[in-house]
Amino acid sequence: MSAPQLTPAAAAADLDEIVRLAVETLRQAPEPAWDAGAGSLDWTCWETAEHLADDLFAYAVQLGLTTPPLDVNVPFVLDSRRPGGPGVAVRADRAAGVTGLMQVLQSSGALLAAMVRTAPPHARAHHVFGPADATASAAMGLTETLVHVHDLAEGLGLTWNPPTGVCARVLARLFPDAPRDTDPWTTLLWATGRAELPGRPRLTRWRWHNAPPSQPR
Repeated sequence: MSAPQLTPAAAAADLDEIVRLAVETLRQAPEPAWDAGAGSLDWTCWETAEHLADDLFAYAVQLGLTTPPLDVNVPFVLDSRRPGGPGVAVRADRAAGVTGLMQVLQSSGALLAAMVRTAPPHARAHHVFGPADATASAAMGLTETLVHVHDLAEGLGLTWNPPTGVCARVLARLFPDAPRDTDPWTTLLWATGRAELPGRPRLTRWRWHNAPPSQPR
């Protein structure tokens, strides 16, 4: 029997929960720790958190676009403050400290959750992995939050063990080819190139699929 299709309300609720848990986890790290590298990424933890907030913001604004052309990124100016750093439109004032950074992250997540709840059924957000409806947009935000907080936790020396059910729902919505008989959190890390999975090669290239499960990819 196939899993019930994820609704926008349920997807937005998952996003609210995961962003809340992310903020509760990350705010424990002291200010100096945020200049450390984030896991296997080439960015600092501060840069990675800004990138995550920017992702959530970008998915929200893409879902709200109704004036053609719709197959483009909304042209906010992206800026990188150093060679190799992330290009983002959303930044946190460093003078506001970790508290301010977490406010930027939480508000970006809340914006995406609100857009997911209120977007009309026909709304589609442009993305390189295919047009995303409200549930795909939420799942994209969830994927970014889940895995980038994993990166951040490694760099900051924190523990991050997100709810299994949310990970399973993200896999079902965006990663239809991922195994379903393995731990969902480990499987999501494997599907995004961050972990080993017994019997399967570690991924060096990966993508998700925005098309609803009932549609061909």
